[in-house]
Amino acid sequence: MATVTSYGAAEVVTGSCHLLAIENGPKILVDCGMFQGGEEQRNFEPFDFEPSEIDFLLVTHAHLDHVGRIPKLVKEGFTGKVYATAATMELAEVIMLDSAKIMMEDYNRAYKKAQRRGKEDRVQAPLYGEEDVDDALSLVWVNTQYNEAITIQKDITVTYHNAGHILGSAFIEITYYENGVPHTIVFSGDIGNDNDMVLPHLEKCTKTDYLYVESTYGDRNHQTIDATITEFKRIVIETLQEYGNVLIPSFAVERTQEILCILKEMHEHKELPPECKIFLDSPMASKATDVYRKYSDELSLKCQHNKDKSGTVFDFEDLIYTPDVEGSKAINEVDRRAIIIAGSGMCTGGRILHHFKYRLWNHKNTVIFVGYQAVGTLGRHIVDGARFIKVFHEDILIKASIHTVNGFSAHADQASIVRWVSQMEDLKKVYLIHGEKDKQVILRSVLKNQVGLKAHIVEPEEVIYL
Repeated sequence: MATVTSYGAAEVVTGSCHLLAIENGPKILVDCGMFQGGEEQRNFEPFDFEPSEIDFLLVTHAHLDHVGRIPKLVKEGFTGKVYATAATMELAEVIMLDSAKIMMEDYNRAYKKAQRRGKEDRVQAPLYGEEDVDDALSLVWVNTQYNEAITIQKDITVTYHNAGHILGSAFIEITYYENGVPHTIVFSGDIGNDNDMVLPHLEKCTKTDYLYVESTYGDRNHQTIDATITEFKRIVIETLQEYGNVLIPSFAVERTQEILCILKEMHEHKELPPECKIFLDSPMASKATDVYRKYSDELSLKCQHNKDKSGTVFDFEDLIYTPDVEGSKAINEVDRRAIIIAGSGMCTGGRILHHFKYRLWNHKNTVIFVGYQAVGTLGRHIVDGARFIKVFHEDILIKASIHTVNGFSAHADQASIVRWVSQMEDLKKVYLIHGEKDKQVILRSVLKNQVGLKAHIVEPEEVIYL
């Protein structure tokens, strides 16, 4: 008998981690993500399993909520093999090092404040440091290829399939035997939205016994990508026509690359004023874009066409990268017709906060949210209609126009999830993970009514016997 225990399963984009234990066989961990939003403190809690007893770690993709606690896992005893696509490993390195850097900066800032009060002993140490990331990367990482079965142990095979979510992302098919009978379980990781902007479409999954599937947008459908791009362009053009500036809080991986593709197209079609300057003000996004360039052969046909036509997928005249602090500060001198892409995507930190401080109070400016804003984040607070926000201990009045452009999501919507699941043969059970409870309830009902499948909503730390 096999069991699956899911940690953080009922949270939104937080702490994805699933433990598959096969009787008389190995313990396999699928992802080891970091809690975000209002759940950060949970990252410091002990694992509910012994890291040293985990034999294999399978990584679906490199987002922080799927890889963010890998250094902690290694720090606390994990020494097994890690399986991931080559692109996922490189993106995970970028993301984990950035996470360690931010945590150390936060710690140093809190420590200095505590020193002034004589309470420095109460400051919580960072979850991990850059040396722990190095230790994690020094383990044996096995680079997986899409659609190639890998035998990780006798009678246990793992196959990665393109999930179309971010570069290198995969849903993972695990086949194992009990009493000579094969059983298959699929972990979706995060499956992609079929917009074909940067990545190819999500692959079909034709057969499995058990499916663990994300449900982030289980309650709704995205607007079409054409409508999304049209709306995005309209907002940008209208703001620039009034000599305002556009602020785009953006996730470093995938969303930034999508935005760059759109802005490149706008530049080539002369939809932007000649004096417009576009700044990618995110060191992590710049590094991630380098990885996307390296693996450009894995990108969509549209990206391949752009590369063949201009020699580059993302770059164009008037796009300025500002990896250093001086370059970032210099953006403040540009008083009009600037487009500023900066992290973090949910405004929980990063350079976007500095740009909020300098520009959020000006009614000519615009903020475009192009990604999901989790409950408890500053981005969600703004989207929900806040009039003031506190940035660096200063209250900032929000007079800029606030827009949320749906449709860019790297997550499949309800219709896509249902379509993907309905193609699977011999499916015995569907388990809903990685989504808010109310959205999971809606998706469960839709799967029952439209596909005739019973789905179970997995609770945190719930043990499922397969």
